[in-house]
Amino acid sequence: MSAQPEYDSSVRRLLAQPRGGPTVLRIVLGTHLRRLREASGITREAAGDAIRGSHAKISRLELGRVGYKERDVADLLTLYGVHDPEQREEFLTLARHANNPGWWHQYGDVLPGWLETLLGLEEAASLIRTYEVQFVPGLLQTAAYARAVTLLGHGRAGDAEIERRVRLRMRRQELLTREHGPRLWAVIDEAALRRPLGGPEVMRGQIRHLLDIAERPNVTLQVAPFSMGGLAAAGGPVTLLRFTEPDLPDIVYLEQLTSALYLDKRAEVETYMVVMDRLCAAADTHERTTEFLRRLLTEL
Repeated sequence: MSAQPEYDSSVRRLLAQPRGGPTVLRIVLGTHLRRLREASGITREAAGDAIRGSHAKISRLELGRVGYKERDVADLLTLYGVHDPEQREEFLTLARHANNPGWWHQYGDVLPGWLETLLGLEEAASLIRTYEVQFVPGLLQTAAYARAVTLLGHGRAGDAEIERRVRLRMRRQELLTREHGPRLWAVIDEAALRRPLGGPEVMRGQIRHLLDIAERPNVTLQVAPFSMGGLAAAGGPVTLLRFTEPDLPDIVYLEQLTSALYLDKRAEVETYMVVMDRLCAAADTHERTTEFLRRLLTEL
């Protein structure tokens, strides 16, 4: 079967060394099911009928946006002509792992579904490039700064909820200190660093934290100074995620007030990649950025 080589190199590797939690496993499993369906010449409508669902359900499964029932996976494998017991069992094992909750499940009461996907993708990413306009990026925030940001968006929340949201953000940052964690390349607009969020003491602590984290070998920081003038990415914050797993395409994450967009079409991703490259070329270098941060610290 035409999908066999990709299956051998990807599904078995993920079973041996799972990385990225259920989000990534769902995406990879969906990718292989789509390839099997297309190789068999079967439409989404026919596949949906086979699992007592709709073509829309098949689309969601193939995009990895929902969990899997083992019965559905087994029925699809039969429909696609996958009868080898060992291969079927490995697909079903992957489906079971894909349904396991990620570490963020314990924060389900304060974690919107659209952000849950990002956490799973960050866990699997080899490179995270981000540009922030209004705030210091979430992966670089101190607890005090994160608390001030959280209060802006959840001013009516109680103290316990605020603290849970802050703890979630701090837990999210742990991936940067792992042995095989991603590389983070962050561009921060000067306005975000000069805006006194939380007050002078909070900002001093945040700037010191940025100086400390800038010394890590897997972190690159750049400031987009006011002197740059107009920015190609001025429409809002942008995050690009890249993966070592070949079945995961580069993904652009665009966060909005109450939702987010995930773009993975090549043309869209390449457009944002060009914008990010131009932004990084125009922004201060990592070395000049640390100099800027030291000067800013003396001004606060």
